Amino acid sequence: MSTYDEKTLERLINGELTWGELRPIISGSKDPDRFEKILGILQRRVPWEEKILIPLHEHLYVVSKEGKRIVKCDCGHEFGDYRENWKIKCRVRVRDTAEDIGELYSKYMGCDPEWEELREYFCPGCLTLLDTESVPPGYPTIFNFLPDIDTFYEKWLGIKAPDK
Repeated sequence: MSTYDEKTLERLINGELTWGELRPIISGSKDPDRFEKILGILQRRVPWEEKILIPLHEHLYVVSKEGKRIVKCDCGHEFGDYRENWKIKCRVRVRDTAEDIGELYSKYMGCDPEWEELREYFCPGCLTLLDTESVPPGYPTIFNFLPDIDTFYEKWLGIKAPDK
């Protein structure tokens, strides 16, 4: 089993590896300490001190703050309890006209605004685009992912979950 140093893992996170470098990393056995290394890299990149428990999405993390698990953006904006849909606390741009959709897609390559709308979710703190949904008009906000942090830590990592 190969082990990878933090510099290689940082290049992995940044999307800077060639296919020849990436393929063995994603197809081979995982280093026993890879998760801790990845968390260390991510933790050093953010300006706040709360412990990252798990990356949730690009630019978003579940962190431990005052004994609670919350969603937090790179910039430090807090979205609240990780079990609640963080998107409902975002700034949202809805693209629901041919003109709006035409800004992104060539004619006949985008969706029909009568059948579908594009929703862009931005962090209220730094205005980073966090997610996009393509849904029928009036469709509820999609809750992408609710991690089972306790099971992940206890069954996969073999350690007690933080803030349990």
